[in-house]
Amino acid sequence: MTQDAGTARQRLSVADLEAWVRRSAELITEHAEELTDLDAAIGDADHGANMKRGLAAAVDTVGAGGFTAADALLKKVGTTLVSTVGGASGPLYGTFFLRTGSALAGQAGSDGLDAQTLADGLEAGVGGIAARGRATAGEKTMLDAWSPALEALRTHPDDLAAGVAAAARAAAEGRDATKPMVATKGRASYLGERSAGHIDPGAASTALLLAALDDVVAARTV
Repeated sequence: MTQDAGTARQRLSVADLEAWVRRSAELITEHAEELTDLDAAIGDADHGANMKRGLAAAVDTVGAGGFTAADALLKKVGTTLVSTVGGASGPLYGTFFLRTGSALAGQAGSDGLDAQTLADGLEAGVGGIAARGRATAGEKTMLDAWSPALEALRTHPDDLAAGVAAAARAAAEGRDATKPMVATKGRASYLGERSAGHIDPGAASTALLLAALDDVVAARTV
């Protein structure tokens, strides 16, 4: 089900998920230099370029795929990110989309994803990140944006627009909360106390993906 621009979605169709991928690519491209600068401080200085390349490939994939099911689309995005995004982010984001897609298999229904179904799918994806990265919230990783976003989404089980808006805000707050943290996972952990004072780049890109989803649900983009 695709609603007219200007009307907030209460269900996400396959076309809306395609729009999410496109909007994510736009926001990542706009902020690629910023993401790379964040990564230069505590990582390999390639997060922005890697994410830009991976999401551009994902846009091409969904544009050419003719997808009719949410799970197939999201799993294809996942495999595309694994194969095109370098560093640790490719496997982590790829796992997120693969696990989310698998959890949504047969769950979307003909009218698309409602708030609770979307939350169930994202919970599986976030769990995949935690398992793949062997990480938990509080360790200065992308989970510090994903975990509060999922919790915020869960507080609005009957209102997709309100839930996704809350999730986007929580992700941004989680991103900012990584700044004073000392990293205990990933390359940033090699810096020890010197990792404090820098926002985690994975949390920053996560906040952009959730801002993109909010744009689609709120019909700020078509």
